[in-house]
Amino acid sequence: MALAAHATSAVAGAPRGSLGVSPDGRRLQHADGTTFFYLGDTAWELFHRLNREEAARYLEDRARKGFNVIQAVALAEIDGLAVPNAYGDLPLHDQDPARPNEAYFAHVDFIVERAAALGLYVGFLPTWGKYWKTGDTNLVFHPDNARVYGRFLGRRYREHPLVWILGGDQNVVTPEERAIIDAMAAGLREGDGGAHLITFHSRGPGQSSRQLQDAPWLDFHMSQTSHAARDHDTGLYAEHDYGLAPARPTLDGEPRYECIPVGFYWREHGRIDRFDDDDVRHAAWSSVMAGACGHTYGNNNIWQMWQPDRAPAIQANIPWHEALDHPGARQMGLMRRFFEANDFGKLVPDHAVIVDGPARGLAKIRALRATDGSRLVVYSPRGEPFTLDQSVVKVAYFRITWFDPRYGVSHEFRISPRAWDNHAFQTFTPPTSGRGQDWILVIEDAKRTTDAKTPFGI
Repeated sequence: MALAAHATSAVAGAPRGSLGVSPDGRRLQHADGTTFFYLGDTAWELFHRLNREEAARYLEDRARKGFNVIQAVALAEIDGLAVPNAYGDLPLHDQDPARPNEAYFAHVDFIVERAAALGLYVGFLPTWGKYWKTGDTNLVFHPDNARVYGRFLGRRYREHPLVWILGGDQNVVTPEERAIIDAMAAGLREGDGGAHLITFHSRGPGQSSRQLQDAPWLDFHMSQTSHAARDHDTGLYAEHDYGLAPARPTLDGEPRYECIPVGFYWREHGRIDRFDDDDVRHAAWSSVMAGACGHTYGNNNIWQMWQPDRAPAIQANIPWHEALDHPGARQMGLMRRFFEANDFGKLVPDHAVIVDGPARGLAKIRALRATDGSRLVVYSPRGEPFTLDQSVVKVAYFRITWFDPRYGVSHEFRISPRAWDNHAFQTFTPPTSGRGQDWILVIEDAKRTTDAKTPFGI
């Protein structure tokens, strides 16, 4: 029986100030200590290609669907220095990062402020990576102007709700590149006084932790699990970062995008094979269940804000404003609401509770356990059965439900009428199985109430 459909129409209130890292180094949090589940959308060309009316339409849609971070780039990837924005303005005078164009950044201001009014943080990339990558013909940065540019951005957006994301789809390989990135980070810190977190978006498949674990300015890790294959286990990245010291939060900042061609090129029977909502949902849940502090969604048509009068990148084929309603985006909002309703800040990976079930590949079972013993959350990506050690759940009366991540509906499986004294192993079989038939088992206290403390009416 369906117990509750997860609403997707609510728009969050204004962001509650700057974000920080939880004391245990595992989660992001608000200034008041409440956990922040990072749910990003990839909008790389937002500042560069959309006018204000279009940008407002995009942001309003993403707020309605439950996103709370929008990842966008000031110096954009697609002709970002040579082709002006919707109002005819280039970002830099003479392509000099030390001479930003006020008119261009006034448009960026509008978007950042509109996002804030809708309860959205901006995952702000100062530049795409090719502009700082040594040996690239697009190179315009060196340590001196990188610091000046970072200071300019830090001062300008000091009071705005955002997260700095350095990198822009490139890896730090040479000492010269590291000097540029370090200088840009230093400029941001000088400009905003340390008001905002900083992370790094690497080239995929890649991880900030592989190249910048020693960077003192890096507040949380970001991976790019990329777009190569359906059978790629995105949870492995979070598991790697979760085991590092010092502990830092981690998340997937660029997983396989909805509608992007699988492996960028593969064709089957003359048809382009594209990732669908099952692929992006599996990438998201696998990563968060492995210990990530949130997730970023992407759509191949939306990141580039494609429309028919523009040359498509990576075979984009649907206007961005139509792609807004693709099912994967709505399902990401359901995931955020699920975790916020299940005390995400208390959940830690605990795969030892899984005593039997698929241990690798697309069907790999993962589990999160509440640190106070109040809840166990288990993900079965293909609806395969699994066996649990139930003794980790420390409640007197228990409720067991199956959550459907496709539609946001919980199905009651069992409610105990008496104190639970069975702490032995138990096998669970999801309602359906196969590709796209992923299910989440929740074992929790039956006395937990659904009240104002439970977000989004779950």
